[in-house]
Amino acid sequence: MSTAPAEAVGPLMRGVAVLRVLSAADGRLSLGELVRATGLARSTADRVAATLVRMGYLRLDGPTVTLAPRLMELANAYLGSLRLPALLGPYAVQLAEELDESVSLAVPDGDGIRFVHQSTRRRAMSLTFRIGDLLPAERTAPGPLFAAHWTPEEWAAWHERRSADPDGLAFPAAPPAETTAAGFAQRVEAARTASWAIDDQLIEPGLIAVAVPLRAPAGTSANTPVCAVSVVSHTSRHSAESLREAVLPRLRAAAAAMEAELARDHSSATTATEAKSARDHIPAEPDPGHIRDHAPTPPQPRPLAAWTSASKQELGSEFVESLARGLTVLTAFGAGRAELTLSAVAEATGLPRATARRALITLDHLGLVATEGRDFRLTPGVLALGCPPLSRTTLSDIAAPHLAALVRHVHDSASLAVLDGDSIQYTARVATTRIMSVNITLGTRFPAYAASMGRVLLADLDAGERAARLGRTELPALTPHTVTSPAALASVLERVADQGYAVVDEELEEGLRSIAVPVRDSDGRAVAAVNVAMHTTRRTVPECLTEVLPHLRATASAIEADLHVVSRFCRTPLS
Repeated sequence: MSTAPAEAVGPLMRGVAVLRVLSAADGRLSLGELVRATGLARSTADRVAATLVRMGYLRLDGPTVTLAPRLMELANAYLGSLRLPALLGPYAVQLAEELDESVSLAVPDGDGIRFVHQSTRRRAMSLTFRIGDLLPAERTAPGPLFAAHWTPEEWAAWHERRSADPDGLAFPAAPPAETTAAGFAQRVEAARTASWAIDDQLIEPGLIAVAVPLRAPAGTSANTPVCAVSVVSHTSRHSAESLREAVLPRLRAAAAAMEAELARDHSSATTATEAKSARDHIPAEPDPGHIRDHAPTPPQPRPLAAWTSASKQELGSEFVESLARGLTVLTAFGAGRAELTLSAVAEATGLPRATARRALITLDHLGLVATEGRDFRLTPGVLALGCPPLSRTTLSDIAAPHLAALVRHVHDSASLAVLDGDSIQYTARVATTRIMSVNITLGTRFPAYAASMGRVLLADLDAGERAARLGRTELPALTPHTVTSPAALASVLERVADQGYAVVDEELEEGLRSIAVPVRDSDGRAVAAVNVAMHTTRRTVPECLTEVLPHLRATASAIEADLHVVSRFCRTPLS
């Protein structure tokens, strides 16, 4: 990397280095390993980590530093501003279903590529790339399509990189392999002529892919493909040639539909911009009521900038405010905010213009922001700040630290479960340390009708599906207290739906009492439930409602907040 500008913000550079190292290490390192990998002094690494923990971007588990789900808001800022996942994702999903193969969207990033969307098929032999991983252009199907438009300077940079890094250490996500410059040049020429390209086990043995480019809409300044769409398979299903023959016609048809969608979006954006410009040129009538003799009240800081100031006052030297403010600048971008001026960034974040300017200069130097005239935009490099490992996060991973915090509050075991047919299955659990405690292991299944978590999940179903389930499900008595009447259970579920929680008192097992609330996705659908279980001697039902339910609801809200951030552009498995 070139020498940092004089105005670069040193703490921001160090914070970005920490996030990049952790991302390359699959999201987890000890503090000692982090110090060795970054070259930072231990005291500096401690302060950077403490600041990122305060921001919710890292989690400290003893001596271990782990990327936290909230960090995905940086990747979401880029993916939202890019718009491609939101616009083209549904087409990729449809194509994957039609072909019964995985489909990916990739964008160029220097002499590499990064995947920005995945539509995968669930098989024992899973074929997926992590969102945001940087892969060398010469070993992918999209790479030749982008390289066909490289300038001589970009080709020179590619040759320089290969000479300086023959082992591909700059691409930790790609297994080591040898490729020749001549072979890549031939693939690029073939891609330029045919407008498609193949990866025949170049990135990994057994993996094959065919890709086509998506061109920018007419009237834009872009002269290179905006992205490439790939169909990915395995040699157990196809050879590279048979994959091309099987999918290329349908892939090209899907690409044409995607390009049409991009054109419609560009046309709508252009129309909206022209309409706003016309409105802005209409002189406004003066409002005498707003004429004042005194100076106007200065604008109040936006919440983000105010939050960093408050954190600095609370934590003192342990909080590196310039790092927090610099990363805050990245969140100014997003859907509808792909390109921003310095003034717009300062306005969105509440930062002084001078602070925002220095942050943008630093982010540009780090390759996270690009400058075009007076406008700034995020680059695909933002995805290197934690997105690859976090894109594979499961709901169980998200829930685990929150369940642990819940157990510390209530001193009873807490669990997460999902609905699987007519049963619930435990997917995450934190047990308390007691002589007498509830002993349940991951994977345990219980009938949903008699479990507190099952009831909150059944209660979330629409009335028709709920009635159908009750009509086909046998309701044997598991204890003398179990509700076994379909009509009575229907009434119980209606009450659960209204109150937002379920208490099951010795219906699943004598002596066992539990209380549960739902965990909802961004569409408001209950995808899981979290509960606290205890022996009946621990608390009465009223005590469960006053002592446990508030903590339980706060835990569910914290899990939901993380789930919504992680799953905005990535599919989050429930277990």
